[in-house]
Amino acid sequence: MNKEFLDALADLEREKNISKEEIIQAIEDAVENAYKKNYGASNVRVIVDRENGEVMVLMGKEVVEEVFDDMTEVSLEEARSYDERYEIGDIIEYQVDPKDFGRIAAQGAKQVVVQKLREAERANSYNEYIDKKGQIITGKVERINNGTMLVSFGNTEGIIPTSEQVRGESFKVGDRIKVYVMDVKKESKGPQVFLSRSHPGLVRGLFDLEIPEIADGTVEIKGIAREAGSRTKIAVYSHDENVDPVGACVGNRGARVQNIADELFGEKIDIIVWDEDPAVLISNVLRPAVVEGVYVNEDEKMATAVVPEQQLSLAIGREGQNVRLAARVCGWKIDIKSKSQLEESGFNFDEYDDEEELADEFGTEEADA
Repeated sequence: MNKEFLDALADLEREKNISKEEIIQAIEDAVENAYKKNYGASNVRVIVDRENGEVMVLMGKEVVEEVFDDMTEVSLEEARSYDERYEIGDIIEYQVDPKDFGRIAAQGAKQVVVQKLREAERANSYNEYIDKKGQIITGKVERINNGTMLVSFGNTEGIIPTSEQVRGESFKVGDRIKVYVMDVKKESKGPQVFLSRSHPGLVRGLFDLEIPEIADGTVEIKGIAREAGSRTKIAVYSHDENVDPVGACVGNRGARVQNIADELFGEKIDIIVWDEDPAVLISNVLRPAVVEGVYVNEDEKMATAVVPEQQLSLAIGREGQNVRLAARVCGWKIDIKSKSQLEESGFNFDEYDDEEELADEFGTEEADA
């Protein structure tokens, strides 16, 4: 090795984010092991000069009274011919230059550099994608094997298992696709990136990409619940009283929310206003049903919403979807009843706060894409 080799390592350090010192230490270990293997000596160590790249092999010998093994021992008399301070039991090191050692050193160095490059590329790739966990990335469908989609991003591939795909969505090899990064794991052959098209985070990320007011923090997504391929409810709140959170998300003539719905193959999206008052919030999240009143139990985080008899099925939704999504987006357990049902059920009013006549007092907005 020489100075040019050290300069090359410095270039790798800058370009590949590999520590030059780490490579040199690995080269020292590799060359030392190669020397021991080729020459049968165990009492050696290898040093690479950090300034000029010179490789030195140092053989250590113990200072003894009587020498029985020339490879590992040296007499006190000989040791003191180098330095009078040597004593019995000290170790004296000699620099040796065995035949063909240059070739062994170069071969060992090459193997180490190649290995370190591979390790660095895997580590860099892992670090790049672990930082993207919880975000949306765009890739290309590379292969589809038994329903599992493999998506490529540069030199890395991600996996969308069938459980994270959405019924009704159809992709083919070569399609560009937006996906949510669920998890990234270190593997011997590189990072394993797990992706999803069904995760609620995909919808959240699409809103962040499409709605500038969400991206800059003016409008905040407070809650989101999704049944992929069917419907999503998303609750938004504006930190600026002059900005309508629903209007910002809907966009001019519904263009913004429609772009998101198109990316999700027509999935329905309900956008409702978040409110810190749980009674108002629950009334909002049950839209499109009109809520006449809400009884809330703060301790149990349970609520009973009263709706007109003719709107019971609308409030509950097909197979309970509307109330199920509403409960998930606001974090409350919600029971839906008409006034007559409430009276017949023997409802314990003492467990709940006073009823709010929400339909009259509160105006709520909703967007449905």
